[in-house]
Amino acid sequence: MSLLVYVPRDAAAIACGADEVAAALKVAAIAGKLDIEIIRNGSRGMAWLEPLVELATPEGRIGYGPVEPEDAGSLIAAFAGDGAHKLRVGKPEELPFLKKQTRLTFARVGIVDPRDLDDYKAHGGLKGLEKAIAIGPAAIVEEVTKSGLRGRGGAGFPTGIKWKTVADAKVNSKDHGPRKYIVCNADEGDSGTFADRMLMEGDPFCLIEGMAIAGVATGATKGYVYIRSEYPHAIAAMNTAVEKARRANVLGKGILGSAHDFDMEVRVGAGAYVCGEETSLLQSLEGKRGTVRAKPPLPAHKGLFDKPTVINNVLSLATVPIVLADGAEAYRNYGMGRSRGTMPIQLAGNVNYGGLFETAFGITLGELVDDIGGGCSTGRPVRAVQVGGPLGAYFPRALFDTPFDYEAFAARDGLIGHGGIVVFDDTVDMRRQARFAMEFCGIESCGKCTPCRIGAVRGAETIDKIIAGKDVARNIAVVEDLCQTMKFGSLCALGGFTPYPVLSAIRHFPEDFHGAPHRIAAE
Repeated sequence: MSLLVYVPRDAAAIACGADEVAAALKVAAIAGKLDIEIIRNGSRGMAWLEPLVELATPEGRIGYGPVEPEDAGSLIAAFAGDGAHKLRVGKPEELPFLKKQTRLTFARVGIVDPRDLDDYKAHGGLKGLEKAIAIGPAAIVEEVTKSGLRGRGGAGFPTGIKWKTVADAKVNSKDHGPRKYIVCNADEGDSGTFADRMLMEGDPFCLIEGMAIAGVATGATKGYVYIRSEYPHAIAAMNTAVEKARRANVLGKGILGSAHDFDMEVRVGAGAYVCGEETSLLQSLEGKRGTVRAKPPLPAHKGLFDKPTVINNVLSLATVPIVLADGAEAYRNYGMGRSRGTMPIQLAGNVNYGGLFETAFGITLGELVDDIGGGCSTGRPVRAVQVGGPLGAYFPRALFDTPFDYEAFAARDGLIGHGGIVVFDDTVDMRRQARFAMEFCGIESCGKCTPCRIGAVRGAETIDKIIAGKDVARNIAVVEDLCQTMKFGSLCALGGFTPYPVLSAIRHFPEDFHGAPHRIAAE
């Protein structure tokens, strides 16, 4: 009987040499005359241990990492013996980083073979869809609404309300083809975010199940996953999973033997950040230039091809199966205030223990950065943390008591966004961080509205004057005024949210803008 050995196929693990490790293990196993079967799973989300190789034992899976190809021979010897090895870390789920988590959305990621539908079902997959079919559309929408699930893409809009709007939308019966659509926004482009990619690469059937449930709930018969072109591994994983789901009647006519039809396909974006905005994404899906549409009409009324459309983020849709399988109350029991359930938080930047940490809403920013992330990898003090991607606010240590909650962050002029946290030590120059926000907006703007298209360019120019020490007080006033114009005059969140990092840098780190900048040379 073969020994089961797990080597991640996750893009981050591959970047760290997982493919080479898998190949070396095969060669070493042949040389050592040990019969092994290598399963390419998803990542557990502990970046500092990648590639993390796991051996299935009667006591559970035992992890070894980070593994290099040259470790293959000694690892095979360990597998054949008592398992002792210098890289042995024990059971992954017992490591503090994983043990402190509450994994609901990511319960199977790193556990299952992402390309094996039977493995997915063996770990609870399809129970949500089966229940959804049994209870019917109205009850599905009610369960999702009662769960308190909000959009995990950044806006935090209640998922159940969006679904009900599409379910209740009237369509012209004379129209041909699918009359309603489910669109998954997988155009994950924020700095320090990788949860969508990890989910699609590590548990793609979960996303498919969530989209199928959304289809049953709203009467939509066609779905699209819009994935950014920079994610080739996620694209391959999703295409493979869609084909297998279709062959198993999880997709197609009469899904799982029911009266409901739902099929889907993967579409690849061309790398425009603005296509993460839902109306730009719809434009791109229709084969048009990715520019923002004015709202109203809302996509729920007039979306893809002018039909009622649900647009949800990967994490929102992938959470729906567990809401249906375990019930709304079980999910709602996690979290705080209006932020219910769990959030897959991504720790990145200058941090010791970067990776994915799923936990209930309510944990403080300080706990995440200091306790979970272990502070800066440089050993220097943490000075600033940006939460919510390149358009998120910079928080100083004085705000580290902020609980991870949509309303708590909004009360302090911040954004949770897609849950990305980027850590900076005390060598960071916050003037240049503010300038980067303006520069980023100017480059990525679709050009449709003046505040974003022109405001961002003028903002970068004005911050250049501040950096050069020219009429600093007056130019700071100009930047602040410009930010108000962008915040309230832009057509979408790209221009509207760019002021968050700029104003937070000015407000919380004034010493970098007035007089000598706070710059400490790294030792």
